[in-house]
Amino acid sequence: MSRAILQVVIRGRVQGVGYRAWLESQAVSCGLEGWVRNRRDGSVEALFAGAPKHVAEMVALCRHGPPSSRVDNVTSETAGVDELNLRRAGEAFSVLPTV
Repeated sequence: MSRAILQVVIRGRVQGVGYRAWLESQAVSCGLEGWVRNRRDGSVEALFAGAPKHVAEMVALCRHGPPSSRVDNVTSETAGVDELNLRRAGEAFSVLPTV
């Protein structure tokens, strides 16, 4: 089975609105591995790993976000296993500290 790993940055009103918790729930529901974290510049950064179709679906969901958010821009790029390994040991998907 093919596997995609994609790193995503979401900009807009995405901090203080439950975006990370929503994203974690969506990613787990899609069967994805990875992580999400706030960035000091006000954006949210995430990494998704799994079946290419599910990763693409997750990126599409990121463009909408939870009801209290406002997404202005989503950028993505291919990532590798090193970035995936930033998640907490033993967790499929982690909410990480702000960077």
